[in-house]
Amino acid sequence: MPDNFKAHETPDGIYQPNGDPSIVGSDRTDDLAATAPNSGVVVIDADDEHDRNFVPPRGRGAAAIVLGVSQSIDNSEGGVSKTFFPQITAAFGIGDTGLGLLTAIGMYARMIFGPGWAILADRFGRKRILFVVTGLWGVWTLATGLAQSWTQLLILYSIALVGTVASEPILNGLLGSLYRSSERGKAFGAVRGTSSALGFILTPLLGQFGGNPDGWRYAMYVLGGLSIVTGILILIFVHEPKQVSRENAQELKDEAGIFKWSDALKLFKIPTLALMVPMLLFVSSLIMFSFQGTLWARDLGYGVTNASYLYTVMQIGMMLSAFLGGFLGDLFSRRFGPKGRVLLFQIYALAFAALTYVMTQLPQVFDPDVSRGTTADPITNSPSIAYYVVVFLTGLVFSIGFSGCVLPMVSTVAPKQLSATAFAVLFSLVQGFITAGLSLIAGAVSQRLNNLQLTLLYFVPIPYVLNAIFWFVFYKVYPSDVARQSERTRLVEAGQF
Repeated sequence: MPDNFKAHETPDGIYQPNGDPSIVGSDRTDDLAATAPNSGVVVIDADDEHDRNFVPPRGRGAAAIVLGVSQSIDNSEGGVSKTFFPQITAAFGIGDTGLGLLTAIGMYARMIFGPGWAILADRFGRKRILFVVTGLWGVWTLATGLAQSWTQLLILYSIALVGTVASEPILNGLLGSLYRSSERGKAFGAVRGTSSALGFILTPLLGQFGGNPDGWRYAMYVLGGLSIVTGILILIFVHEPKQVSRENAQELKDEAGIFKWSDALKLFKIPTLALMVPMLLFVSSLIMFSFQGTLWARDLGYGVTNASYLYTVMQIGMMLSAFLGGFLGDLFSRRFGPKGRVLLFQIYALAFAALTYVMTQLPQVFDPDVSRGTTADPITNSPSIAYYVVVFLTGLVFSIGFSGCVLPMVSTVAPKQLSATAFAVLFSLVQGFITAGLSLIAGAVSQRLNNLQLTLLYFVPIPYVLNAIFWFVFYKVYPSDVARQSERTRLVEAGQF
């Protein structure tokens, strides 16, 4: 990996080096409920002078592992409500509107409170604030397990999410201070690898609580306790440098979504970036992942434990998907030029629509005994090997569109100085608000129709087919914007853009 690069991260957890469309790191999904847009933008700027003067802190290898564990626990806390929602429904007598609300709260919490946590971390130290949001904040997750009413659960879980969803930019900023710019790819890879590996273990283990009506409470207790333990490990093994470089401090603010609105408005002068906003209206995969666990566990009668196994298989596919997307993006770009990524996205969108249709609408083809569970008998069947294969393939396709198309396209049209702002605006802010709003609508529609399976048809396969059609607009504007990136970078530098 070259010493001088920029890496951008999106809600899918994909790292895209500027000038090199291959993927150098990937995979962020809620360990229990798949992806939620609770991540921001990581921008890494190599600084030769900083690298020459850099003194590696002691024990940074152990620190990277601990930070990976911390990330996995935080992701699991954000997903436990979705995985165990059928049990929460039975406990408090709520409908799918509640699931949409829980999903939206996590997204809004990141956008609203993320900047505040970043400011505190910049002032009081990232290690201290990370200990608070990851360690001490686990008390709120523990308290959520004690909730005696839906209102209590909603309040306690919302407070818990305020901390867990804010840890991501702080964690990445802290990791950036432990390694030279030229080592960051390896460092982020170690953290993501640790987080993913632990997630593959935690998801099915916590799923064992699925046979107990109070399993959601035990899952909250376990994750809250693990969060506190992880916070203590951060205090012991993570050694933050006393002096934080200006670049690292700015990275934290960029990822948390702290940017100049004047810069954000400039981005929409670029047709490709302006058209990315309506395009994100059709990127509804995050909706599916929020409701998929309930569909599996309740509506298809697989139960919570089997749903956790299915999630694990999908997560493995999603991890591999990031690398597959980078490879295919390179291949199509070499073969067809700038239009290759547009073509690849259209193929991806249609493939994802087809696979999600089969996975959500045609499970009876693979499991003829599929039937909705009841409160008394929530498990009516188990998924077949063939259905597991469908779930894996859906995960394998999931990230191709972002890692192979969207991310490199944003990187190659945004002026260099506004690159971090472009990612923050599009994926932390715009996509976050869109997905949160769609989650609320999907929950209300599902409850009104009393048919989650039909709701997912309206909110996932159909929007992806529409997106494939919408992407014809990029054939004209994207190559032109690629050609003008250098000129726009120069204009920004001169204050004329």
